[in-house]
Amino acid sequence: MKIKAILGMVLFLSLSLKISAFPKSTEPIQKELESPNGKVSVNIDTQSKVFHYSINVEGDELLSKSKMSIFPNAEVKVLGTELKSVKEKWKPVWGQFSEIENLYNELELSLLYETIPVKLYIRAYNGGVAFRYIVENIPNNTKAEFFMEYGLSEASNLYTPAGESKPKGPFRLNYLSDSTNKQKLLMPLLVEAKDKHFVALLESDLASAPGFNVIDFKFENKLVGRNRFSNTDDGLVTPWRLILIEKNIGDLVTNTIALNVAAANKIEDPSWIKPGKTLWDWRVHSYKAADGFTYGIDNESYYRFIDFAAEHEIEYFLIDDSWYTDVKKGHIEMSDKLDLQKVSDYAKEKGVDLILYYDRHKGVYGDEELFPYYKSLGMSGIKYGFMGNNVSFSREAIRLSAESKLLIDFHDSPVPFTGMTRTYPNAISREYCHAQQDSRRAFTPEAFIRMALINALQGPLDMNNGIFDITGVNSGKRQKGPKELNSLRTTVTAEVARTLIIFSGLVCIPDAPEAYAAKLDLFEFIKKMPVGKWDETKVLHAKMDDYISTARRHDDEWFIGSVHSKGGSLAINLDFLEDGKEYQVTYYEDTQETDSKTNPEAYQIRKGTVKKGDVIKVQMVAGGGHCLWIRPNN
Repeated sequence: MKIKAILGMVLFLSLSLKISAFPKSTEPIQKELESPNGKVSVNIDTQSKVFHYSINVEGDELLSKSKMSIFPNAEVKVLGTELKSVKEKWKPVWGQFSEIENLYNELELSLLYETIPVKLYIRAYNGGVAFRYIVENIPNNTKAEFFMEYGLSEASNLYTPAGESKPKGPFRLNYLSDSTNKQKLLMPLLVEAKDKHFVALLESDLASAPGFNVIDFKFENKLVGRNRFSNTDDGLVTPWRLILIEKNIGDLVTNTIALNVAAANKIEDPSWIKPGKTLWDWRVHSYKAADGFTYGIDNESYYRFIDFAAEHEIEYFLIDDSWYTDVKKGHIEMSDKLDLQKVSDYAKEKGVDLILYYDRHKGVYGDEELFPYYKSLGMSGIKYGFMGNNVSFSREAIRLSAESKLLIDFHDSPVPFTGMTRTYPNAISREYCHAQQDSRRAFTPEAFIRMALINALQGPLDMNNGIFDITGVNSGKRQKGPKELNSLRTTVTAEVARTLIIFSGLVCIPDAPEAYAAKLDLFEFIKKMPVGKWDETKVLHAKMDDYISTARRHDDEWFIGSVHSKGGSLAINLDFLEDGKEYQVTYYEDTQETDSKTNPEAYQIRKGTVKKGDVIKVQMVAGGGHCLWIRPNN
């Protein structure tokens, strides 16, 4: 999309009330922009002909004076400023909320970088700050780069995602300043600030910023973030650079600024986009059922998945890469181990939608033709693997999959397209984490909590929680299971809770149908979850490395999942229920005998009634979990 078209759309989508305008001037300025509740303020200073900003929270400095620029080493002048306020609501196609409030104050600055006119937009929300540059015309051979310092206190602690490993940290700035330290910093960075606020550093709406790559964080006297620009267009729109600020770490996960700044939905009729749950064949290979059947790559195995999905209202079945053996331009050679057309026909007859894997390791089909081909096979989605941090490819793959009415789920450390679920809601999930048993390694309970509080900040995750046959996986009875025996430390109730805690539009449950059938009373919680159709989401408790408890509402039903790495109790205060109503509650719990190392599949289920204001003491073993399903007592 051309820059002028993007600029026009940005201006059109900002329904605003003009508050005040300032006369044009080329004098240096010092200005302050406050959030609607007055607690967050951004201070602007150009007195040294360099653009500086700082951020205060409730009068205390959070980020000290820091540089920002779009053209390196160019002097900046302010030509004029305009202030506006926006208060609106919008409805996402799917997500953690059925309605989102967009409330902010915005300062639009008309800048002159030597001879180049530039617009800088700064938005102050109650939960953070957003920055974006727009340049309509760039002279030839002019280097552009979105450069931003972050004046963090030296007392701050930083955490970073680490691909298919446990997120790393905490790091102090003096650790990062060591020239021998090669620590890689990925988006989103999570910061425990000096004044006990929690901060997330990330970006959004990269989809609307052609020519820019993902933000690159480095330490250069201060922490800095760079988006390098390489494009042939005559102008540019940067991604929105975000600084999210919350008192409670869990509130960062439900902060909606990244969605609010993202471009509006580009799919005219999104009615075909249906979030949900999926079974998956990859982790089940070589599983032996009680009747003697052994799962593999064949029609009978896939019919079993489809039958279970149909019987238990699981919307999708995901077939991984073993369905094909060779790829050439415009041709995919299918495995002779199964008849995919028969599988597709069977799934259609049973009312189960199929998602099919693809990557380029066996050859390149051609993406222009790939998505229509998948649609012709009767697929409802594609899981696209191993394209990594390729922004232009990923953006185009999302657009092309939408044209063919296909969901797309990216595998293996893809682009963290924060906000993309608003712009292209068919981008249903992505594996921007250590998915369970990736690289044939299990992640620890501590790693799960870290990923739930760090990796999840960039959007929906495909993490593959929900293992029920934990003993079988630990004993090495799976072809794709962890190489180290007994390394999967979890409980079956924790596995259920994880499927709720990790937000996704496609919750991939990786175990065999028979494993779920053996515990159908526990599977009830997963079955009843209306994935992606949430009206409201709250993180009730969260502490790095220790625990997290998440509550999600659909209509008048609440689903609550909690996990605890060290073991202990959490008090779940039901003050969010409606006055005067009695509710049924089902408890899915660890037992006194449950042990995440030696007895992970022991659980108990009980029922009761609750009302608003009740406090439930949730007890969990080390590595364990707890779930609550609450609905009106009709």
